[in-house]
Amino acid sequence: MIAIAGAPGSGKSTLAHDAAEALAARGVSAAVIPMDGFHYDDAVLAELKLSDRKGAPETFDFEGFECLLKRLASAQAAVAIPLFDRSMELSRAAAALVHPETEMLLVEGNYLHLDEEPWRRLSTLFDLRIFLDVSLEELERRLNARWADHGREAEAALRWVQDNDLPNARRVINHRLPADLVLGGNFTN
Repeated sequence: MIAIAGAPGSGKSTLAHDAAEALAARGVSAAVIPMDGFHYDDAVLAELKLSDRKGAPETFDFEGFECLLKRLASAQAAVAIPLFDRSMELSRAAAALVHPETEMLLVEGNYLHLDEEPWRRLSTLFDLRIFLDVSLEELERRLNARWADHGREAEAALRWVQDNDLPNARRVINHRLPADLVLGGNFTN
């Protein structure tokens, strides 16, 4: 089980999917397990008064995510996993299957190396920990482009990036456990 962590916009999803494709081309079965499938729904965020912090560690179902990773590590049958659909801004339950014969599990998410409880418990589940190191300036550029691509008006996108995404990015960067491999560069489409 390989952890690919980094700030929002660092290229985690792209790297994970590209790695899975490259492994498949070499005859190695791999599955991408995105942490984003465990985002709380907007209704839950409103109930918890966390709507303005969407994407922060406390806005994920950590216990559910941890249980899924443990289940995948010892799976004897196919395991259904949730996926986050950014076009609808919600998680879709049981959106993909991971089969027990899958050789490589590529887990990707912001907080896989977060040095805060309960997140640091995840570190023992991974065989290899990769961190994508991207400058805040580049992250800001990518995140503004992401939200524009998803139809947010420029001012709203800028405000969301400044008030939400970049604070989350700083938390990922400044409060992380050591990684086995730190990669810089461009991991975006």
